[in-house]
Amino acid sequence: MTDAGAAGQATPAPYYVVFDVDVRDAQRYGEYMAHVRPQIEAAGGRYLARGGPHTVYEGDWSPYRLVLLEFPTREAFEGFYHSPAYQDLHVLRDEVSYARMVGVE
Repeated sequence: MTDAGAAGQATPAPYYVVFDVDVRDAQRYGEYMAHVRPQIEAAGGRYLARGGPHTVYEGDWSPYRLVLLEFPTREAFEGFYHSPAYQDLHVLRDEVSYARMVGVE
């Protein structure tokens, strides 16, 4: 989805990534976080929420730790996610946590 800009040009919609993570090894997950944040920022992404209390208002979803990321576009997120540098970090993340992730415009 895009919005029309001031000059009538389409502006790409931001892309949001919802990440539900169950951390099994907090110390090593901290190592992952120290390395992944600069890569997220380099791709134009930013954290909107990282952990903290949450409330389920409907349904039976029981997230562990919610993370909400915003990227300028879907392409920016996918460029980050599929990059060789992130693939190495993804291996570390999988070793120390279990995650579910969805993206939405």
